[in-house]
Amino acid sequence: MFQQSRFCSSLALATLLGLTVSLLESGLAQESPSKEKVVTKAFIDGQGPGWLALTEKDFERVNLDENTWTWEGTLAKCTGKPVGVTRSREQYTNFELVAQWRHLSSGGNSGIFIWASPEGMQDLKPGKLPSVGIEIQVLDHGFAAKYEKNTGKKGDWFTTHGDVFPVGKSSMKPFEPVSPKGSRSFPRKQLSLETPQWNHYYVRAINGEVRLWVNGEEVAGGSQCQPATGHLCLESEGAPVEFRDVRIRVLP
Repeated sequence: MFQQSRFCSSLALATLLGLTVSLLESGLAQESPSKEKVVTKAFIDGQGPGWLALTEKDFERVNLDENTWTWEGTLAKCTGKPVGVTRSREQYTNFELVAQWRHLSSGGNSGIFIWASPEGMQDLKPGKLPSVGIEIQVLDHGFAAKYEKNTGKKGDWFTTHGDVFPVGKSSMKPFEPVSPKGSRSFPRKQLSLETPQWNHYYVRAINGEVRLWVNGEEVAGGSQCQPATGHLCLESEGAPVEFRDVRIRVLP
């Protein structure tokens, strides 16, 4: 009788343990997908050996008014008028760049040009942008709604999350996904934040290849860029925008 009772107790305990294990396994199975979705973001902060902060002394006017851009240390403020660029005094080939930016009005437009050639800015009139270089788009989300309202057309040829594309006479093989006409690299993820929040860009440009990280994740870029050396430009394009902590590290 005692042995039978002990056997029944053992059987009950085994059944209970089996049920517990089964429940735990079921819980783990349910939790696994969410754990797999965790993404580790990599923010390059522009600190450390070789990194340099860019300030007013590192830039020169191309086709803008004296007060289009004003600087307060590493904070650059732009009125957006007239349309044009301020460019780095130095030309760069291989480099890493970090910059934070924010628009101050809905639908604001701006950009960062890399590898912009002197020829593409020669005798550039106010209201014009460089005709040679690679642009890294800086758009506020409200731009899409304004575009569709003003034109009556769907804005399917651009995004507001960090397009990368060649301008004018330049060329680039864009990374997927690409715009309908195949000229722009569209971001794989939509990560940029609307005004007046700050966004973080990290750009890596090496041997004619450019890659863009938006708020910690790589989203767009291209290879076989021509030209693959030139100035860095900050764009004024009709709306107030601010950049801060623009930092660069020159690479071999």
